[in-house]
Amino acid sequence: MEFKISREFLSQIEQLIKENKEQELHDLLHEIHYADIAEIMEELDDYGAIYIFNTLDSEKTSEILLELDEEVRVKILRKLTPKEIAEELDELSTDDAADIIAELPQERKEQVISELEDVEHAKDIVDLLRYDEDSAGGLMGKELVKVNENWNVLTCVKEMRIQAENVSRVHSIYVVDDENRLKGRLSLKDLLTTSTKTPISEVYIPKVDSVKVDTKDVEVARIMQKYDLEAIPVVDELGRLVGRITIDDIIDVIKEEADKDYQLAAGISQDVEADDSILELTKARLPWLVLALLGGFIAVKVSGQFEGAMEEYGVLFFFTPLIAAMAGNVGVQSSAIIVQGLANNTLGGTIWQRLYKEMRLSLFNGLILSVILLLGSHFLLGVEYIIGITVAIALISVIVIASLIGTFVPITLNKYGIDPALATGPFITTSNDIFGILIYFSIAKAILGF
Repeated sequence: MEFKISREFLSQIEQLIKENKEQELHDLLHEIHYADIAEIMEELDDYGAIYIFNTLDSEKTSEILLELDEEVRVKILRKLTPKEIAEELDELSTDDAADIIAELPQERKEQVISELEDVEHAKDIVDLLRYDEDSAGGLMGKELVKVNENWNVLTCVKEMRIQAENVSRVHSIYVVDDENRLKGRLSLKDLLTTSTKTPISEVYIPKVDSVKVDTKDVEVARIMQKYDLEAIPVVDELGRLVGRITIDDIIDVIKEEADKDYQLAAGISQDVEADDSILELTKARLPWLVLALLGGFIAVKVSGQFEGAMEEYGVLFFFTPLIAAMAGNVGVQSSAIIVQGLANNTLGGTIWQRLYKEMRLSLFNGLILSVILLLGSHFLLGVEYIIGITVAIALISVIVIASLIGTFVPITLNKYGIDPALATGPFITTSNDIFGILIYFSIAKAILGF
């Protein structure tokens, strides 16, 4: 059952800290999951968070560090000596330890690494720091179980027992050759049911999914999601096994990518959170708001070109928000579906096939909506049929054009390496507003002849 942090519970903790009752606080938090303790620390002031951190043992605080908000984690790390940080990192897997070290200033990084007691652990961490954080190399951990294809089953089991001591969870057993090149994987069932003298080369499975160290994290996530993998091995340019990526790291990647796309779709150009400063939030939100404002100016300018229509057919003005809204909504719907398909790698066919399908779909939807509009405007609003027909034809045209733009733009952005999520935000909404108004009045001018 998920632990819920109540105001009363926080008050109890704050009181224990205030009264310096360290042992009671330790006993209270001892059975609570480290992720919940991280949330508790984030609710307290700096002194309270650091007090809790110093109260618990490093086996638990090392895991808490990973769950903390980056801002809180930085504050705690500043209060720790390089030796104390090293003690925390000794409890973590290499990939998690490397992530924390990467956040430290360069001089402090070197001090912490020099304090690590396990030399092999330190070497692995330093090796991981060489890779970009958004690559497979930056995601992988060094902890894994591997066996040589030339060993027999008995030797294999002995070596696996030794290696498994440093691995918290064994997802797969990888098979390598004498040059450490990945050859395949070993089934635990085959290992248990095969004679101890049988060479591994006769029982291992040569087919194994893997990624290279420079593979982008989002591509790794896509592969693991597609093939439902709990872990995937990572190889270098020569095919040598250098690490593995587990599902918990990929979940973080998927969440971060979803958060980023959601913010881009909302017109937020930087990674921000609700608790960030007003300046940071303004920097993230203002550029797209300025773009929307400029788009609004253009829409006003376009409307101004048809001032005569407003005077002769004033009722047309009242349908302008409807046309603009439908253009924006249809464009966002189309682009959202395309962006989702691109993200999941499920978008089939050529761009022309996609546009043709979207045109047929939008025509069908447009016809239904235009009939509703025509009948509603006449019987509910008393609008003349000629005006209703004009608006209905304009609505169909706007829906078709908006859906085509919503389909074409994200595919094109993706083709040139730009995040297609941009196409679901103010960019697509504003452009469709402008085109919608232009198409609306142009059709009205052609039919009504003003």
